[in-house]
Amino acid sequence: MIYLDNNATTAIDPEIRETMMPWLLENYGNPSAGYRFGKLSRKAIETAREQVAALIDAQPDEIVFTSCGTESNNTAIQSAINLRPDCKTLLCSNVEHSAVLEVMQHFETRGYAHRLNPVDSSGALDLEAWGENVAADDLAIASLIWANNETGVISPIGKAAELAAEHGVFFHTDAVQAVGKIPMSVQNLPVHSLSMSAHKIYGPKGVGALFVSRDVRFQPLFFGGGQERERRSGTENVAGIVGFGKAAELAKSRLDEAESIAAKRDTFEEGVIAEIEGTEINGDPSLRLPNTSNLYFPGVDGEGLLILLDEADVCCSPGSACSTGAVKPSRIVKAMGHSSERARSSVRFSLSRNTTMAEIRDAIAAIKTAVKKLRVTMPSGGRVVINS
Repeated sequence: MIYLDNNATTAIDPEIRETMMPWLLENYGNPSAGYRFGKLSRKAIETAREQVAALIDAQPDEIVFTSCGTESNNTAIQSAINLRPDCKTLLCSNVEHSAVLEVMQHFETRGYAHRLNPVDSSGALDLEAWGENVAADDLAIASLIWANNETGVISPIGKAAELAAEHGVFFHTDAVQAVGKIPMSVQNLPVHSLSMSAHKIYGPKGVGALFVSRDVRFQPLFFGGGQERERRSGTENVAGIVGFGKAAELAKSRLDEAESIAAKRDTFEEGVIAEIEGTEINGDPSLRLPNTSNLYFPGVDGEGLLILLDEADVCCSPGSACSTGAVKPSRIVKAMGHSSERARSSVRFSLSRNTTMAEIRDAIAAIKTAVKKLRVTMPSGGRVVINS
């Protein structure tokens, strides 16, 4: 299998897995217990909190452990809304992950106004429009994705946060795809909350974290138990949190790998573009995550391409992995001003530190074969229909 869907999830690093094992087996004490056996778990959680905080240059007490990035996003947005009852406008970009977009759409049904800030054809945020949008008098929260999950395009977080700060607006960023892939620091940056997830950086699924600045008020999403200093009730996933901590520690020590991963990504793209006529990159080629490649194959149905690549044991994605297997025209590509046809003919490939040059060569060959077959059988770019 050639796995090129690392923005969906990554394989657990063996070192992380070994770090987790004692907390799945003999060290099973409840971290809220008052005896020494439980306190072992409590100490392990606090060590992990320090490790995660160090990855983004935060303070340990600013880290709240959650079940995933989606919970972190929901918590941040709903906390800001609940603490600003007189503010009835919400702002995000039109290329946000559904875990942000759909929360705000839900609040539209409850009487809130929802503003979508545009991006240009390269996926870059329209900063002029952002400045106008954050000036709204009744803005409860402004949320901006740090790096897009489909194109990898990196947002101007510093400038966007500063514009929000000029108007006293609560600023949140979904950094799930960015954390651990590029250097980042919340020091001297007016970011009030930031969402993370372990399984994007070679850690386990089912554990995330939310950075909450010491300088802001906060309301938990869950009540009952008082864990996480009254900020997230529920017995902690000790093994998962320990794994997240180790993943954060390793990610911080391996940030210099980004250059080599980007070189592999570039080799992959150059090979595909050279071998397959008309292939284009979606998103700014110079301002992306080092591992992410979103490619447009004219005249090719993306769903058909995914089926053929799956048969060739190449794993990739039409976009977000959070669509329960549904293949639809990419909302992100369309938000960049492209046609539905282009959105339907685009596929995301995302590499990891484990991706080899041999895999890249084999993937290029498999993609070339699949595209050629589709262009022969469906020269007009017609869609594949699968009978259930």
